[in-house]
Amino acid sequence: MSHTIHGDGAIRRTSLYGSSIENTYGGVLSFMRRNYTRDLTGVDVAISGIPFDLAVTFRPGARLGPAAVRAASVQLAELKPFPWGFDPFDDLAVIDYGDCWFDAHNPLTIKDSIIEHARTILASGARMLTFGGDHYVTYPLLIAHAEKFGKPLSIIHFDAHCDTWPDDSPDSLNHGTMFYKAVKDGLIDPKTSVQVGLRTWNDDFMGINRLDAPWVHDNGAEAAIARIKEIVGDTPTYLTFDIDCLDPAFAPGTGTPVPGGLTTAQALKIVRNLSDVNLVGMDVVEVSPPFDQSEITALAAAHIACDLLCLLRNRKLAGKL
Repeated sequence: MSHTIHGDGAIRRTSLYGSSIENTYGGVLSFMRRNYTRDLTGVDVAISGIPFDLAVTFRPGARLGPAAVRAASVQLAELKPFPWGFDPFDDLAVIDYGDCWFDAHNPLTIKDSIIEHARTILASGARMLTFGGDHYVTYPLLIAHAEKFGKPLSIIHFDAHCDTWPDDSPDSLNHGTMFYKAVKDGLIDPKTSVQVGLRTWNDDFMGINRLDAPWVHDNGAEAAIARIKEIVGDTPTYLTFDIDCLDPAFAPGTGTPVPGGLTTAQALKIVRNLSDVNLVGMDVVEVSPPFDQSEITALAAAHIACDLLCLLRNRKLAGKL
């Protein structure tokens, strides 16, 4: 930028790079004040929301999640992110693409709408960071990513739930069956995939490696980081973070809270040490603002998303993006 922009950089900034000076309590609420645009020219990462929660099995409200995560990102846009000490937008071209549009009154069209939304972004060469919405949205996102980067992908899946309960209906909308379908469809390779933070039971985990919450508590974040890297290696990997991976004390604003989860500190430490992972796509899902308290769930989601962008910034500088 040739000059410093004071206020509303999301709609006034002409460059894809750099940050603006904002009042944290005002202005256009794109994620971290990134340019609001549908122009994908030269974009490294396109952030978008999928305000969908028709697949929940308990509490609704995740359709309001993308807006809440954007609003919670205002302080992150004010300073260099901790502990990175750099402005990722000096080097990484990131936009806020807005939200995926779908017809909520014709539910059977929604999966295809999400797939087409993702295809449009991925065809440009940009990577995606997506905010849910409930966790079902990861399934159509995986379909589009597997088309782009090849089957099967690996996944790093942070969650209280394995989401591999059986479901052989191609048209069902269920946020607990996506990875059953993804394994069956050949979208993901269970041998090179890992689930972190689980604390619910399923008789069949579909062969996916698991670092459940007690394992993380007993062995620590460092061991989890090492094991995740060992499992996924350098394979093209999709990272999905269901905010209910965190204990309800740290993320009350979610649809299916389960006690005994990870702390925010544990999760952030793990995510921040995944620079070696070949991330081809990412999402943060299941933030439900009606059940949140003082925005602590949305704040956790925004920080996780910021750290994911910092990982991609480092990979770009290393020539690996």
